[in-house]
Formats: sequence, C-alpha cells, structure tokens
Amino acid sequence: MTDAAGILPSQAIDALLAGGGIAAARPFASDQVQPASLDLRLGARVWRVRASFLPRAGGTVAARIADVAMHALDLAAGAVLEKGCVYIAEVQERVSLPPTVRGRANPKSSTGRVDVFVRLLTDGQPAFDDIAPGYSGPLYLEIAPQTFSILVRTGTRLNQLRFKSGAPPVLCVKDVGVDLTGVLAGFRARRHAGIIDMDRENGHDPHDFWEPLEARRGELLLDPGEFYILASKDRIEIPVTQAAEMTPIDPAVGEFRVHYAGFFDPGFGTAEAGGEGSRGVLEVRSHETPFLLEDGQTVARLVFEPITERPDRLYGAGGSHYQRQGLRLSKHFRAW
Repeated sequence: MTDAAGILPSQAIDALLAGGGIAAARPFASDQVQPASLDLRLGARVWRVRASFLPRAGGTVAARIADVAMHALDLAAGAVLEKGCVYIAEVQERVSLPPTVRGRANPKSSTGRVDVFVRLLTDGQPAFDDIAPGYSGPLYLEIAPQTFSILVRTGTRLNQLRFKSGAPPVLCVKDVGVDLTGVLAGFRARRHAGIIDMDRENGHDPHDFWEPLEARRGELLLDPGEFYILASKDRIEIPVTQAAEMTPIDPAVGEFRVHYAGFFDPGFGTAEAGGEGSRGVLEVRSHETPFLLEDGQTVARLVFEPITERPDRLYGAGGSHYQRQGLRLSKHFRAW
C-alpha cells in the first residue's frame, strides 16, 4: 500500500481484503469493490429503534441498541422497513484498519434516489459515517426511509465505504447548479406509493411512485417536506486519478437539502470510461418553508480529492446504470 495521502483505489481495497483489513463471514462478491469504494452488505438482523442515536465515546453500538430497540427483524427472508421509522442493521463486513487509514461512508446512488437516509455507525465513535484511523471492529447502519417503505434482505447493499490514507488535500471545489429547462425538469415523489424492493432492478413502474414536473419560466417551487429528483445544469467529469464528493451548500443560501448520496468515483462522466460527460442527479428536499428554485442556481458543491494511484478499474467501464446519465430515476425503476 502506498504512503501517499489520498483515497485508496480498487487495487488497494483488494489488498485490504486479501490481508484481512476487511473481513466478512460470507465470501465477498466479485463486484463489491468499486473504483474507489467498497459496497457494504446488510447482515442477518435489523432492529426497529425508538430514535436515532450515537454510541457513547468508548461505548459500543450494541449497548445502545439494547437501550432503544423495540423489536428485531430477521433479514434472511427479507423484511419491510417502513417509512418514517428508524432502524439499526448489522453489516456483514468488519474492518481492522492500519493506523494511517480511515474510512468515510455514504449512501449508494440508488439508495439516495429513493429518499432513504443511511448512516454508518462504529463502536466508540460519536459521529456518523466516519471510521477513525486504525479502527478495528464491527460496522452498523442506521436506516431511515423517508418517503417510500423498502424491502431489504441479508446482502442488500445500501451504502459504500471509502478508505483514505493520511490527510488528502482538496484539489478543487466546483459549484453545481440545477437544470430547470426542458419539458421534463424533474420528478416529485408520490407520498402514498407502494414498497420498493431494493434488490430489484428495472422492476417497478415509475408512474406508481413519481409524478413528472415541468419548470415554468425556469423556476420550480419546492414544497416543504417533499422529495424531488432533479439534474445538474452542467455535465460532470471525474478524472481517473481523482474522486469527488458532492456536499450541501451553506444553508444560508437556500432552505433545502441536496444530495444524500455524494460519492463520485474515478472515471464518472469521462470519455475514457464511456461517459462523455454525465449529469449529476440531485436528490432535493425542502425544509420548513417553501423555496423558489431558479434555473442555474447553485445547489451543491463537488469536492475533489486525489487517488493514491490510478485505479485498476474505472467507473462505468464495464457498464453502469448511471454512466452517461441525464435526468434519471434510480435503477429500481423502468424507463419513464
């Protein structure tokens, strides 16, 4: 493993798997390692809990689950996680990281696009999504479906984990504007839709879950509490030696949240990986007040960091639902 500061590429993640830095009771899937991240799989159990929580400093997640659990569900045959409820799930993978390597988790694109909050928990760490350098122990997920109830099973992949060596420098930050032109400007989630099977691709009728939106005069009024799928104004390209994370903008310039799933892997949108410039799909939720969004308005920022070395695989090179994308729903839905 290189000593350079940066995000670990696929071959370095493979080395962690081979060396026991990442372990699991079940064999790893061949497609689990992405260009700069690892997909995590749900374990055998999930608990319905009274409230979200963080473990106490030095404490364990299991101890806090015992304090707030209402009941447990067996994921072997699948279980429905209901919208508006909070769950804590076991993760099949556990880590034993080198002292110079830390982790950061994020929901997968397909998870964020159906309005499911997913956050990683580790023992002794009173913060979501970050794994401390040198951490050795189990992983858990907090899962909170917001709009749709979801069906999950042992092995379902809801989030992904990046590994960082040292303190990677921020190479650049780019503003991301929203596109509110065209006949179809976006989608708004239907509140009383059915259940989404998170392992079923191209198997749901989008008309049962979404309503199309037309932006009038280049504007779109966001209603409080509603969930929207929109697209970025400009095409996004992630160089093959970098990775990026989309982060929310300062709330002082807009009372809304954008992008739950923020990881962009090396090669996204690049011609070298067959992308030729892809749009970023934006997951948008307005807060307590209505907000008038305008075409081109900055809604998020892309933060670019270096990869320690060029990955031995690139995003979308072997085919991807989201490479070369425009405005697109998650892979669970058939084409609009």
